[in-house]
This record gives sequence, C-alpha cells and structure tokens, in this order.
Amino acid sequence: MKRTYLEVTFRKGKAVAAYLYLPRLPNAKAARTVELRPTVLVDYSATGEPIGLELTAPSGVDVSLVNSVLLEIGIAQIDGSDLAPLRAA
Repeated sequence: MKRTYLEVTFRKGKAVAAYLYLPRLPNAKAARTVELRPTVLVDYSATGEPIGLELTAPSGVDVSLVNSVLLEIGIAQIDGSDLAPLRAA
C-alpha cells in the first residue's frame, strides 16, 4: 500500500474506533504496538516500520494530534479532510 487511508468502525451511528493505515509493504503485519498518546497507539511491523495508528477514542481525535504523532514517527502529515469520516455520523 502506498497511500495513507482511514478506516472507521461505527456503532449506533457513532465512531467507536478508527485505524489510520500508513504506507507499508504488502502483507506487513503488526508485531509491536506502542502508545504514543493516551488515545493513539502506533503499530510497528517486525522490521520496525510504523504501519498504522490505532485511534481508540476517535471522537476526541483531531488533525493536530494525529500530525504530532506522525511527525514523531517520521511519516508525512495529513490534512483535515483525511479525518473527515470521523465526523460523518
């Protein structure tokens, strides 16, 4: 996968979880998870590359929070429209 994309899980019309997939090699799987912020966990592959962000409280997540984590792990930042699905419900 070459692009970042967001997957959101809804329950009763509210976002209850979200995952921001980061660019990664095909078939990369999480081997380790690190909490960088109280509601943002980073999944790393077996080779140590960040492959995704788990957003455990998506209603409280904004682009500045996500971008601070992305900056910290060396991934290109996103713009607000990338998180638009979190506000869809």
